Parts: sequence; C-alpha cells; structure tokens
Amino acid sequence: MSAPLRHHPAAGRRPATGPSAQVATRTVLTVGVIGAGRVGATLGAALAAAGHRVVAATGLSGASRARLALLLPTVPRRSAAAVARAATDLLLIAVPDDALAGVVADLAADGVLRPGQVVAHTSGAHGLAVLAPAAAAGARPLALHPAMTFTGTPGDLGRLPGISYGVTAPAELRPLAARLVADLGGVPEWIGEADRPLYHAALAHGANHLVTLVNEAADRLRDAGVGQPEKVLGPLLRAALENALSLGDDALTGPVSRGDAGTVQRHLARLAATAPESVAPYLALARRTADRAVAAGRLRPVDAEPLLGVLGRDQTRAAEAGHQLGGQQAQPGAERSEVAA
Repeated sequence: MSAPLRHHPAAGRRPATGPSAQVATRTVLTVGVIGAGRVGATLGAALAAAGHRVVAATGLSGASRARLALLLPTVPRRSAAAVARAATDLLLIAVPDDALAGVVADLAADGVLRPGQVVAHTSGAHGLAVLAPAAAAGARPLALHPAMTFTGTPGDLGRLPGISYGVTAPAELRPLAARLVADLGGVPEWIGEADRPLYHAALAHGANHLVTLVNEAADRLRDAGVGQPEKVLGPLLRAALENALSLGDDALTGPVSRGDAGTVQRHLARLAATAPESVAPYLALARRTADRAVAAGRLRPVDAEPLLGVLGRDQTRAAEAGHQLGGQQAQPGAERSEVAA
C-alpha cells in the first residue's frame, strides 16, 4: 500500500499539526465502505472518482454484489472487520438506520477501529451519539448524510453535484468534513446533534411522502377513468414543485386556498365512496393547507370558517355522506366516468 500523498503548505504559513490536520491535508484518503447498498456503493464510487483509494467494501446480498460490480468493479469484497482494518483513513458505514448502532458496536468490540481513523455514517436520522463506541476506541466520528434519493446505478453519480449533505461533526473535524463534501461535489449543511431527527423528519416528510402523495393522486385518476395519469400529473406537479420551492406558500392554489368549502365537501364525499382509505390523508393535508393559507394571508379567516367546518367533520360522517352520494349517483348501468366524476 503506497503512502498517502500530501498537500504542500502555503508559503509563509505554518502547517497545521495533530491527527486531524494530518488527515485533512492528505491528497488521497484510503477508504473502506461497509454496506454496498444504494447509498454506500454510490458514495464509494464518487469518492473513487474524486481520486481517493477505495480499498474494500462489504456486500453480502446478490443486489449488493451486483452494485459493487457495476459501481466499484475493482474493489474487493471483504468482511466488515477486514474493511475496517483496511480503511486506514476513512471508514464509511452506509447501513440501515436501525442496524447502525449494532454494526458500530461490533466493530469496536472486535478491536478493528484505530485512533485517528475517521468513522463516518450516512444516516440522516443519527448524529454522533451512535458512533460513541468508535469514539471510545479513538476513532473520530462523523455524520454525513446526502439529501438525495438513490437507485444504486451509475445514473446516481450524475445527480450528486450540487446536492446538500447534512453534516454533524466535532469542531476539529469540520475542515475534513467540508473537504469530503466538496470532493463529492456537494454543499455541507451543518446540523446540530439534537436536530438530526428533525432534519431527517423534514426530508422524509418531503421526499418519501411526496412519492405516496403522487401515487395516491395517480390511483384516484385511474378511478376516474384516466388511462395514463402520469401524463396528467407530470406537468402539473413539476410546476407546483418549482413554484413551491421558489415562492413558498404564495405558490398555493386550489379550493382550500380559495375557501371553497362546497368543492372540498364533494371531494370528501366522492373519496369516501370510491377510496375511503384516502379520506384521512386528504383531510390531514387539507387542514394543514388551510392553516398555512390563513397564516400566509392567502385565505381570510372569515372565508376559512365554512371550510374548516367541513374539514372538522370526522371520517365517519364523511364516509356516510360519501355512501349517500354514491347511492344517489351510482345507478345500475351508469358509466364509470359518471360515478367517479
């Protein structure tokens, strides 16, 4: 194994000293990846593309082996303990949130972590506390979470430039953390230890629930007789997302923002008759939308009162109204489009 290359200090400046400064000034880091899932394999490939030496990775499942073959074809597969021993500079742990503590504890108990080694995880939900066993062994802890969704294919590498990373790091490790994020083409967002759950909840609320919301809307369009709902939703949702990101609550449109209580009541009735499982999420989002519309001045409180009355009804009453409306309109032989209108 060749010795790591080092930057030359700028003329006239005294070079920083100590373990943190020593690693932070290296041109090449020796890296190991535990967890060749979608995130680990992609970040490992990105670090290799940035010039770092990825020397070993774990990959037990068939999917993990396939990702390694695709993204890190020259990197040998090793056990977690062997990867930790080989990663003299940076050990990247990219395992599911609930498995992270056990992996770290096992590595520490096996005695494969060393003083000065940076042990980083990619979990958004966890900060530095989960790395306490590694820190007790003398390793330096780092939380480095990419705010991006991954597929585990080469296409992920093209989406990395410009994304944000939620970083939690000890003060002395911040220069190295910033450098790693820069090597990955990203931007660091410094998240306090106590704020990691809130940070992660925000991302999950926005990204994961967006997928659910889009698919709910697509299903209801299918119920209404639309054959290709993605063609209907695509332009609308892309415009709504761009407007929301640039305008905030001023991007809000639709019946809730106008206080159209009658329209919303008809929505709830038809949903209760056609897809009662969609009533509760519709109600929850409509209530929150109304609150934000009032707070932003988009909806006057006086206009909101009838709407809030509709939204305040419980699901049982909404379901009853839906079944009554369905019974009135869904006559034998009626066309599907009429029933779902």
